[in-house]
Amino acid sequence: MEDKDIIHLWKSYEKHLADNLLLNRKNAAEITGIKIHSFLASMRPVKYFALLAGILWVAFIDTLLVSMFYTASPFFLVSMGIQSLLTTIAIGIYLYQLLLIEQIDISGPVLDTQEKLSRLKSSTLWCARLLWLQLPVWTTFYLHAGMFVKENSWLLAAQGIVTAGFTIAAVWFFRNIRYENRGRSWFRWLFEGKEWTPVIRSMEMLEEIKVFREG
Repeated sequence: MEDKDIIHLWKSYEKHLADNLLLNRKNAAEITGIKIHSFLASMRPVKYFALLAGILWVAFIDTLLVSMFYTASPFFLVSMGIQSLLTTIAIGIYLYQLLLIEQIDISGPVLDTQEKLSRLKSSTLWCARLLWLQLPVWTTFYLHAGMFVKENSWLLAAQGIVTAGFTIAAVWFFRNIRYENRGRSWFRWLFEGKEWTPVIRSMEMLEEIKVFREG
């Protein structure tokens, strides 16, 4: 076999190897994209359930507020009003997230998908932070003017301690539920599940697709 035949054979082998490598990368990117779609799809049932539960809860609270507006104590009205407001904001966030999930196109530009996943991650954190702010009103909705008498001083002192504790906890969670704390045990305990894990896994796998496409 002449040298030129060997060179031709070698170049043919190199081309075949490059084509196989390109095909493998394309297949790997497509498989990873399917996995990301599966992760995002697994979030829909949880978010639809949370959306429905939130709507029913707000409808129930608002019905109470309207029917008891002139008879209930100010503590009840303010506490339930805060509950309704924060839950309504959470409903809006869930609607926004469901729209984001529908808009994500893995076959499109990676940067566009990364940006949508980042918004999904950020809104998930904000929703949790806002819902934790409801914590103190669970300790105040049952209060009324008749309780504030001298005979109830010990009861009121205990009430103050409980409400202050819940308020401190709510503020702490609001300030510390951040992506930077994702490695902490309390964060993992709060966020492990369909609300959080699919987003993070999708972001990680999207980086793999970026490597496959650029490689």
